[in-house]
Amino acid sequence: MLDKNCAPKDKGLVKIVSDKIGKEFIGTVEDDVIIYTILDLEQHIGKKIDWVTGKPFEHLRKTTVPNIMWRYCTELMKIKPMFEWWKKNFDEPIQMNIGFRAGEDRRAKNMLDRCNEDGLRAYNKVYWQKPHFPMIEDNVHRDKVVNYWRGKDVRFAAQNNCVGCFHRNPLVLRKMFDLHPNKMQWFIDEELRKGGQFKSEMSYSDIKKHRPQTEINFDDWGCDSGHCGL
Repeated sequence: MLDKNCAPKDKGLVKIVSDKIGKEFIGTVEDDVIIYTILDLEQHIGKKIDWVTGKPFEHLRKTTVPNIMWRYCTELMKIKPMFEWWKKNFDEPIQMNIGFRAGEDRRAKNMLDRCNEDGLRAYNKVYWQKPHFPMIEDNVHRDKVVNYWRGKDVRFAAQNNCVGCFHRNPLVLRKMFDLHPNKMQWFIDEELRKGGQFKSEMSYSDIKKHRPQTEINFDDWGCDSGHCGL
């Protein structure tokens, strides 16, 4: 992101991320806690984690904002950077462990359906990834994951991925306006700038105006937490 209103309040964190990705880091529309998660995990597992990044959203030069039918943010800001990392470091397909849990079999099936007969997934017609789902194979549900990390020295956000992900229920998005007002304002600004909507049924300005009658619990929404259509 090029919007400084989406920058972490911790300026030291901004510098750390800039050093990790090898270019200036300005901001993100993910929860800043996710950055701490990666840094904490490096310390917890005692191994270096490679950080990858693509072009800022504002430089993607698309005619409208992404939506459920055209998820170019997933391709260009997640899959493509990972593919470029693979191309730089490997000369043959690699097995990639995907963190889908038991109960998320539909997501795994969607990914496997796009693989060839050898179980390999392509990007730009290059077969590079063999998806593997160890937590589904081992029947690991969300409660086991939560219990495993409880009390350990790794911080986690209440919700992963972009705070304003269009896969999320409008009630969840409205809650995000309370938790991350600056980041959610970015989504409103982008809709106005590009003249489109992330969700076909309503604008993010409309979502912001909604006054919820009850408090929501993120745990009630499962994969509605935003999963980039993967």
